[in-house]
Amino acid sequence: MNETLKRFLSGVIYVALLIIATSYSVTSFYVLFGIFLLIAIYEFCQLVHLNKIFPLLFGGFTYILATYFKKGFTNASEHTNDILLLAATLFVSVKCLHLLFVSKKNKIDKLSKYIYVIGYVIFPFILITKIPFGRDGFNPQIIISIFILIWTNDTFAYIVGKSIGKHKLIERISPKKTVEGFFGGMLFSIIAGILISKFYIGGSILIWTISPVIISIFSTLGDLIESKFKRIADVKDSGNIMPGHGGVLDRLDSIIFVAPFVYLFYQILYYVS
Repeated sequence: MNETLKRFLSGVIYVALLIIATSYSVTSFYVLFGIFLLIAIYEFCQLVHLNKIFPLLFGGFTYILATYFKKGFTNASEHTNDILLLAATLFVSVKCLHLLFVSKKNKIDKLSKYIYVIGYVIFPFILITKIPFGRDGFNPQIIISIFILIWTNDTFAYIVGKSIGKHKLIERISPKKTVEGFFGGMLFSIIAGILISKFYIGGSILIWTISPVIISIFSTLGDLIESKFKRIADVKDSGNIMPGHGGVLDRLDSIIFVAPFVYLFYQILYYVS
């Protein structure tokens, strides 16, 4: 089997599994992302040369705690816990941005490795499971729409960058990304967001015009941050579980960095409304 066909089949299986498990029930959604989380923790620990036992135990226990005792938006104490979780995740997101743009380090200290595995991998996965919940309970269309916007951004950033891209975005981290590709991906994501609003999920067109902008910016940054971790580790992929695509982290690096910012946006909308 040639590499292109292998990559295509692997991608189709991944997308189908994600959509089916997310749409089928809350339980299948939780189980799938719980499995993704454990694999992502394993891959990240491999990447930064960190002992895997504590992160896997902590990640599994925290994820089960957060999903099993989910009561919904109306529970005040849980909502407070969600805000604290969001604040901690955003703090680590800023640390990741510092590593990307400012730090010249080619080595990460042990304490930072634990901070990253908790705040860059574990907490964002928990936030991902909270995004599809609103006043009316679980709505899988929300998280599926976010993935569609990420895939649209990635696809058209590549196509536009390949076609007309001349100005490098951050060449020292990812030589193939271009400024033209970045704005091309954002433009097509906005178009996709409008179409999603009109024909798939309904709701405010304004929200589904702002969401693609947030998603385009932070999914690109998420991809660059994972590239930074891989550059420090001097590896091409985070793993090899998905033939032609690398590891789970390679496929989900965008959503795990997007999640806290999208969740923050939804919290603002919740309070405003």
